[in-house]
Amino acid sequence: MRFTPQFSPKKSSCQFLMMLLASSAMAACSPSSPAPEEPPAAAETAEPTADEIAAETARLNAWFEEKFEEEIAFSPIQQSFLGRKTNYGQMDDMSQEAADEQLAWRKATVEEMKSEFDYDKLTPEAQISWDIWDYQYQAAMAENEFQTNEYIFEQMGAIHTFPPSFLISVHRVDNASDMEAYISRISETGRAIEQMIVRSKANAQTGVRPPRFAFESVIDSAQKIITGAPFDEGEDSAIWADAQSKISALVEAGEIDDAKAESLREAAQTALIEDWMPAYENLIAWQKEDMPNTPDVGAGVGALPNGEAYYNERLASHTTTDLTADEIHQIGLDEVARLRSEMIKIKDEVGFTGDLQEFFAELRDNKDNEKYYYPDTDEGRLAYIADSTAAIERIEEELPNYFGILPKANLEVKRVEAFREQDGAAQHYRPGTPDGSRPGIYYAHLSDMKAMPKRELEVIAYHEGLPGHHMQISIAQELTSVPTFRTQAGFNAYSEGWGLYSEKLATEFEGTYEDPYSDFGRLGSEIWRAIRLVVDTGLHSKGWSEEEAVAYFLENSAITEAQAQSEVRRYMTLPGQATGYKIGMIKIQELRRNAEQELGDKFNLPGFHDAILGGGAMPLSVLERRVDQWIADVKAG
Repeated sequence: MRFTPQFSPKKSSCQFLMMLLASSAMAACSPSSPAPEEPPAAAETAEPTADEIAAETARLNAWFEEKFEEEIAFSPIQQSFLGRKTNYGQMDDMSQEAADEQLAWRKATVEEMKSEFDYDKLTPEAQISWDIWDYQYQAAMAENEFQTNEYIFEQMGAIHTFPPSFLISVHRVDNASDMEAYISRISETGRAIEQMIVRSKANAQTGVRPPRFAFESVIDSAQKIITGAPFDEGEDSAIWADAQSKISALVEAGEIDDAKAESLREAAQTALIEDWMPAYENLIAWQKEDMPNTPDVGAGVGALPNGEAYYNERLASHTTTDLTADEIHQIGLDEVARLRSEMIKIKDEVGFTGDLQEFFAELRDNKDNEKYYYPDTDEGRLAYIADSTAAIERIEEELPNYFGILPKANLEVKRVEAFREQDGAAQHYRPGTPDGSRPGIYYAHLSDMKAMPKRELEVIAYHEGLPGHHMQISIAQELTSVPTFRTQAGFNAYSEGWGLYSEKLATEFEGTYEDPYSDFGRLGSEIWRAIRLVVDTGLHSKGWSEEEAVAYFLENSAITEAQAQSEVRRYMTLPGQATGYKIGMIKIQELRRNAEQELGDKFNLPGFHDAILGGGAMPLSVLERRVDQWIADVKAG
């Protein structure tokens, strides 16, 4: 389970799209972890007055707003995610030159900030803004050292599937001009794909390639995008069907006449045939050309050039900590052992007399038992969506008892589009617009209902929806008390840590996990994240094979071998990303325990949650400082 996050200032456009689809929600969500540089030492002068602090803070916040506008000017795609129609016919510049330009811009902004503003004359909240802005630059510099180590095309980020999904679900068409921009973006997609092919080839020249299975997936999904009309004689492709639907809607709304509609259809078809299709054909050809250069058996990034240092940077990025691979591996082993003991208690509670491995087999192998699985039919898929929606609605009723700040944006549960749906792939969340005009969406892969056991329905709905990603991201986007850049920032350990914390938090709500099998599903979800700590570090730092990683998964969870393989292959192509969940959850739980101990009877759970969510996403060290400030404020009355 993951979310597809919003824009991160440190990312180039290419990195932004890969992050957007990976995470992890691939992603913006994971600046590297070097701590921000120490703010300038204060001269020995009189303490600033309240008026001076207010004035300097206001001045810095105004500067942040200017810089945010400069920042999003790099990304027409992000402008659309924000609900804007500026540069509406453009796609991002995906070249290395554009990435270098953006990094140089960020460096200049940090230098300007440090020369123009006085850190010691800022409010604590403004100092957090300063530190996050600086942190993102330091992270970008750390990541830039490994630009040729990144996998441009792989099966999880699936950056090549982004354009059709974006045009279908994000690009709003209200008039003829919007449709003309849509058609322009079809052509622009061709250019963007070609730029990413160039970067992929450059990385391959250094010996950096994803495992062979990633090539196979990219070829398959890219071919699906250009299968069907107008590319061949088959049924309408997803993008062509969407284009025609949007044009027909304009006719029905009286925005255009039939002649204009026909002109737009012809233009869209031409753009798809002449610009869109050739780029995807070139991608397929490049993948087929380079795939024989991959080894028969895939390995972690530690085996690649500069791989150990790259993996350490990825761990720092995704956890926003300085934990080593060995330390993370041990945390995972300890958590797996703890959670196994809790799972045994539920196994005994339901009266199963075999051992835990036999209980895993009971749950995993009885695919036709409707106690455990929905039918693999359209009716079963509709039931899954309906039941997920009902679970989220039940949580929504109780939110005021646990939170002071509540999200305004709506949430929908949808099936993943056919051209990017994968059997057993992770469910994910895509944010809506800050103004609520587009709702947040929890996407579920439902092509194989036997990979979607009933016991996991609740825990996934809580993680992706409420009180998880939708709650956290919507609140962040709706904040008015912090600079806008913080409403759009993302950090993997914070966001995924909150999602996993939310799974456990939901046990405190009335009417959740009442079926012990659902509670077992919750533990299964948590142990899954603990397993990730062991497997991710095992693959990339300890030389584990894919087979060893799959075996460890099957030994400690009830998932199928196919699911375990899908998960392991995810970690192989997104090094470090999977470690953010448990590390983030552990930190949030630690902060809550500390607040409860420090405040005693003064502890207020809604207040604590507002301290966590009320400043937007941030590195875990900065989050700890924010919670400490909240504790001090509560103590002071």
